[in-house]
Formats: sequence, C-alpha cells, structure tokens
Amino acid sequence: PERVELPAAFEDVSLDVLAQLIADMMERLMAHNDQIPLLPESLTRFHSRSAPGISILEYFRRIVRFTNVERSCLLITLHYIDQICARTPIFTLSSLTCHRFVIASIAVSSKALCDAFCTNSLYAKVGGIPLAELNVLEREFLHMIDWNLTCTREVLQDYYVNLVRTHSQSHFAIADAASRASSSDSDSEMDYDSPPSRSGSPMSHAPEPSTTNTS
Repeated sequence: PERVELPAAFEDVSLDVLAQLIADMMERLMAHNDQIPLLPESLTRFHSRSAPGISILEYFRRIVRFTNVERSCLLITLHYIDQICARTPIFTLSSLTCHRFVIASIAVSSKALCDAFCTNSLYAKVGGIPLAELNVLEREFLHMIDWNLTCTREVLQDYYVNLVRTHSQSHFAIADAASRASSSDSDSEMDYDSPPSRSGSPMSHAPEPSTTNTS
C-alpha cells in the first residue's frame, strides 16, 4: 500500500497517528522483552499478574479520547523509558508493565508539561486501575525518573522521526524526510532473532517501549 505522508513536525501530526506509531514500537519491544524470564528481583510496582485484555494501541486511544493529553506527553513516554531503563537496568517494558507505566507517565508528564491537565481520579478511571494504585505508581515513577520530567523539543522531534522511520509496516513517511537525516539508517533495528537481552530503550533500538497491566 502507498505510504501515508505525515507532517515534518510532531506538533502537527494527528493524535491517533501518533498513538499508532508509539503503540507499534511498544508492541515490538514487548514481544522482545516478554521472552526474558521474569525473576523475583525484577518485579516492580508496575507489574501485574497477567497481561491486560486491551491492546496498548486501544489503551492509548482510550487515553486520547477521554483526557486532554497533548502530543508532547505521548512522545515523552519514550524518553522516560530510556531514562528509567538507564537508571534501573532490571526494569523492562513488557506486557505485564506497559499499561501501568503508560498511565503513570501520562499523569506525571501532563502535570510537568501542560497548563491544563486531568485529575488522578480521571486518569485512574481511564486507565482501569484504582485511584490509590495510581497514586502509588506516580510516586514510584517519580522516584525511578529522579524527578527529571522534561526534555527539549528537539529530543521529542527525534523520537517522532525515529518512530516513523522504524514503523513495522513502513506505512508512514515524513514529508520533509531529507531534513531529518539525524535519524539515519545507522540506528540499526533490533535483531529479534538474537537472544533476548534486558534492555528496552526506544532510542537505542528501533522498536520501543513495553507494556504494563490494568486491573
């Protein structure tokens, strides 16, 4: 099928397309990390007993539909994954952690980046978890990220370009791709045939985040 041409700047892309791009990377990262044996010492507050019944794409779409989430808050989730994986190597984004991680990330980033944001009670309801649990996840998230909740616009733009370039079905293309050569083919894609390694960085690998669970 013919590629869909996307705006050069992430601020101009539709929220649904951005959700598709992020979810595509997360699905691939989850598939990789789910192969890693889960050890007791690797358990975190973000782990659920079983994978949720909603896909990560539909989870993002639910968040977009019922909250006033902004594009920067969606994209910075990838930056948070990079930062937390670097600070806490035992943490992986998997089908057991992704959804809870995402809703905690959205709740935290909206407060850090936006003038207007929803209450935790709404985020909890949309995310399908109790309010008390979201409050605990938020505190744990802030501890893991060491309260470093912002990044530059250029960093978010690089994540956007990388998401488009590494889309699993090569369905999208950026209108002015030549001007975004910063994400060149030298950023090799993850080799899924190699033995699983405990790593989950969206920028260090072509695929990205992993999953969490909802109640």
